[in-house]
Amino acid sequence: MADEDRDWVVLGHVGAPYGVKGWVKIHADTEAPEAILEYSPWYLRREGDRQGEWREAELEEGRTHGKGVVAKFAGCDDRDAAARLRGHLIAVRREQLPPAGEGEYYWADLVGLRVVNTAGEELGVIDHLMATGANDVLVVKGDRERLIPFVMGHVVKSVDLDGGVMRVDWDADYLA
Repeated sequence: MADEDRDWVVLGHVGAPYGVKGWVKIHADTEAPEAILEYSPWYLRREGDRQGEWREAELEEGRTHGKGVVAKFAGCDDRDAAARLRGHLIAVRREQLPPAGEGEYYWADLVGLRVVNTAGEELGVIDHLMATGANDVLVVKGDRERLIPFVMGHVVKSVDLDGGVMRVDWDADYLA
């Protein structure tokens, strides 16, 4: 991951328009969806546009709606303007986040780490994580895709962010 990418942490993305007055649905990757509203300012960039610049977006209002979040950006006053925001990533600068606690990690920091098992075999690189309810799952891509439970101590033996490697107790041939 490029150093400039490490300056940003993606917290979610803009979904479909909500109503006709410029509101949009927000798909939050925060542990509690409404927690995304605690961060300010937000920065937007079209998903997949790795060369594009993050641009600050002023949030006029945001609130929970059912199990999700809806928001209204300044200058986004109708459904057409809201539709143009669909698919934009929502990020904050890394320094806007509180430091992770001892033994805790932001998912964004784990993505891109090499995964090596206790036998010294390279299993691949963490592509992304999934929340499953029981525990989070690492999606590791190498010679094949592996789903490895993110359970500190039992499965995940160590995380070395500076060295870019995670050590796991996971057999390379395990088919989960």
